[in-house]
Amino acid sequence: MRILARSHQLPTRLAAGAFLLNSGLTKRAADRQTAEGLHGMAAGTYPFLADQDPEQFTRRLSIAEVALGTALLVPVVPSLVAGAGLTAFAGGLVGLYLKTPGMRQEGSLRPTQQGITVAKDVWLLAIGLGLVMEELTKD
Repeated sequence: MRILARSHQLPTRLAAGAFLLNSGLTKRAADRQTAEGLHGMAAGTYPFLADQDPEQFTRRLSIAEVALGTALLVPVVPSLVAGAGLTAFAGGLVGLYLKTPGMRQEGSLRPTQQGITVAKDVWLLAIGLGLVMEELTKD
């Protein structure tokens, strides 16, 4: 088995991968109320999601998080591929933070108490961008 991730990339890939895998596995058992909350927040920011059934949306989100978490944890998945997936996913999460009312202090990027749980996703975006940028600029 050929390892495609570089050794210095493993700590960030493992941290992000474990976080996403856990999040996805947790969502697999989400009840109706939790699914409605997740869907409502996402659909409020991204209106094209409004027509989806909340439980189906949450199942799909769970599958995406498990797949992405696994891709980050398995070092044979190229860092460019894993990083691009993480960048896209985290970009959506950061978009939730920036566009959802009440997540940020007025006139600022600083989070409110409610926004802290979403604002921390900026580190996922940074990890994804770092992986992509390194792979695109390596000699």
